[in-house]
Amino acid sequence: MVIIDPYRGGSDSGYINNNVIEKDFNLMISKYINNRLRELGIDTIITREGDNTLSDIDRANIINNYNGIAISNRLNYGNENGVEILYSLKNTDNIPNRLEKSFNDRDIYVNKVYQRRDENDTSKDYDDLLKNANTETIIINYGYINNNDDINNVINNYERYAESVVKAIADYYGVDYSKNFDNEYIVKKGDSLWSISNEYGITVNDLKEYNNLKSNLISIGQILKIPKLSADTYYIVKKGDSLYSISKKFNTTVSELKSLNNLSSNLLSINQKLLIPGSNSYVVVKGDSLWSISRKFNTTVDDIKKKNNLKSNIINVGQVLLI
Repeated sequence: MVIIDPYRGGSDSGYINNNVIEKDFNLMISKYINNRLRELGIDTIITREGDNTLSDIDRANIINNYNGIAISNRLNYGNENGVEILYSLKNTDNIPNRLEKSFNDRDIYVNKVYQRRDENDTSKDYDDLLKNANTETIIINYGYINNNDDINNVINNYERYAESVVKAIADYYGVDYSKNFDNEYIVKKGDSLWSISNEYGITVNDLKEYNNLKSNLISIGQILKIPKLSADTYYIVKKGDSLYSISKKFNTTVSELKSLNNLSSNLLSINQKLLIPGSNSYVVVKGDSLWSISRKFNTTVDDIKKKNNLKSNIINVGQVLLI
């Protein structure tokens, strides 16, 4: 059982800055996490589903009715930035460390993972919820609301923050997790760096360098960041390719390809990386959509469809689009 606690609520709005109201953010991200955990088959309860007032004692009483773990979602205020994970003196750092790793795997900065003692009684927690909750409870402060860069990053990417929590909890309970964002891939059983690099049209070395990997070993559930192929970068040679077929794909010539890549013959090898002349084409990779590509190149979906004579928004991995 996971108890999800959207902190604040009702008469307690919490911190407010630039139209961001803490109680509303806490409820939004809590509902997202709650729904996602249920999708994965993990039992959950949420301390509030609307804009109602709960004291820390009320929250602790709800939490204490269940066995499992509790996550209290909040925002911070101060002169710092990043995620902060606070856990009780009564508990170990097992789940907090899993949360930190999950955030870091998605390139989300964690400021600190810590415990804090009551100044008047150092045997007790400083935070009233942690002090009164018997079930293992972790407080996650997602960012600093008065730091505009920090809070804008949190608001614009809240699903990525929420999914980091979902993944950490799923891993803790041994539940299969899958949720890919653009530019990332979650390793599955049977995967290898070669199979993943081949699927995305990149090289194993590029994949290793992009993820700071020292070996070819990867583990199930590991999140790999995928470098995007931009329109004027590279094409990875596949079985059946020739300089002629590639030149036709990218509206160039065999001579231009050979010159740009310092090739002395027409021979190619599978997984060879070729620099493509010009900047008016793009190779579709997994996770792409016409909308995401249009944003990347500062154009519109309709313009891409018109240039490529597309009748629908459906595109395929490996497809070459004129931009």
